Amino acid sequence: MIEFKLLGIGVLSWMVFLPVLGMIVLLLMPKSAEKYLKYITVGFTSVLVLLAIVMMTIYDPSKAGINSLAGFQFVEKLNWIDIPAYLWDGRIKIEYFLGVDGISFPMVLLTALISFIGAIASFSVKRNEKGYYTMYLFLVAGMMGVFVALDFFLFFVFWEIMLLPMYFLIGIWGGERREYAAIKFFLYTFFGSAFILVVMIGLYFSSKDPETGLHTFNMLTLMDPRTLPADSLFGMLNETWRLLAFVSLFIGFAIKVPAFPFHTWLPDAHVEAPTAISVILAGVLLKMGTYGMLRISWSIFPDGAKYFMVPIAIIAAINIIYGALCAMAQKDFKKLIAYSSISHMGYVMLGMASLTAIGISGAVFQMFNHGTITAVLFLSVGVIYDRAHTRGLNDFGGLANKMPKYFAVLIVAFFASIGLPGLSAFISETFIFIGGFTNHFIRVVAIISMLGIILNAAYILWTIQRLFFGTLPEKWNGLTDISARELISTIPLLVIVVVLGIFPSYMLDLMKSSVNLLVNFIWGIN
Repeated sequence: MIEFKLLGIGVLSWMVFLPVLGMIVLLLMPKSAEKYLKYITVGFTSVLVLLAIVMMTIYDPSKAGINSLAGFQFVEKLNWIDIPAYLWDGRIKIEYFLGVDGISFPMVLLTALISFIGAIASFSVKRNEKGYYTMYLFLVAGMMGVFVALDFFLFFVFWEIMLLPMYFLIGIWGGERREYAAIKFFLYTFFGSAFILVVMIGLYFSSKDPETGLHTFNMLTLMDPRTLPADSLFGMLNETWRLLAFVSLFIGFAIKVPAFPFHTWLPDAHVEAPTAISVILAGVLLKMGTYGMLRISWSIFPDGAKYFMVPIAIIAAINIIYGALCAMAQKDFKKLIAYSSISHMGYVMLGMASLTAIGISGAVFQMFNHGTITAVLFLSVGVIYDRAHTRGLNDFGGLANKMPKYFAVLIVAFFASIGLPGLSAFISETFIFIGGFTNHFIRVVAIISMLGIILNAAYILWTIQRLFFGTLPEKWNGLTDISARELISTIPLLVIVVVLGIFPSYMLDLMKSSVNLLVNFIWGIN
């Protein structure tokens, strides 16, 4: 089992609580030094990126395990809450349990990277900077915690922690309808959390740790069939309750994805959120939903994943096609990218529904790729909005000559979003469709979903035409090209998109063993 400690503290604890330390530093800063707030935030998030890179050099992709501690790396495990239970025989035991495998580690890398990029993009925030950057770092801590927690209770704590800062970041620093968007985001996500909470408590009281005989929130233990006695609420003999639990978890996580018909909060949240928060929202938060499905739903209730794979594939197809059609109808640049995200997360769900190693590998890879590509797209929206104070696609034209560097950045991101060969999304989307074709139960759904590729190309190419070609309106003669700071926030992401498009094995090798083991576990293959 690989360990990595700094000053006697595990690296995953640093990844989670370094942003909290940054929050404390910001709160203690005097008013006279507030001009340094943004640089301190960039400094703390840059350390996260450095730690993630070091972890990547140490990480051993050959180790994998679904319900085995040996399959997880950088593990930290301590008793957190351990008190007598007076109403029944036993104790309430909750662990501070962290670890990563090939499914979660790419998300840790993505979170660190997008958090750093978002901090740079936040330089345009000029109002109440201390509150903004404090909430920003609090959000980073919550997101990182979700991807490294291996105790269900701890996972849920981080899942809920993320709600508070995002609510304020949209509600205070957002656009004209920021309060409406923030409340809608909070209510939708909080509604989904109730479904997760019910199953979490049910699993706790249904479980018995084979070693201690105690109820447990340990996710690895809950994945062990011996943990849930056959006659317990979620035991193998209670098939109906297990399927209901799977559906409940699916609803809770699908709202975050967001999957149809729970998607309506996302366009509002994106349009009203500041640029950096849109980057975080699309780049990382949406992945928390699909990650939760893989880590919890697919792993604890594999029978539910098999039973509902066709309905999940159909929902994914609706996401892909409906999201693309809605994107095609948009005149607001930011709302177009928001609906594009709904469509692309449908690809992720389709790969997961295939229950094949290549399909799920494509889904996890697409989660990472979508995070990097959509971050560039939202950053690009921010570039033009900061100069023109409008996002109307029909207000522009002829920007290719006026802003050539901006045109170059955005054209690479657009072609990556289309899935052009040589760029990262091509590999992940290809794997997803191969996985869909491999599973004969969802093959027809996968074929229909391919319509999304054509629609995706249609609205992207139409957007390029409206923005960059034609005659430049006279009122935009004073527009300046993309700045050095804006290039610093976009170029690293585009480099990653190109490198992973040419050498996808860098990412696929990280997840290969864990994904193969998960698929074998779902299908009962030893």
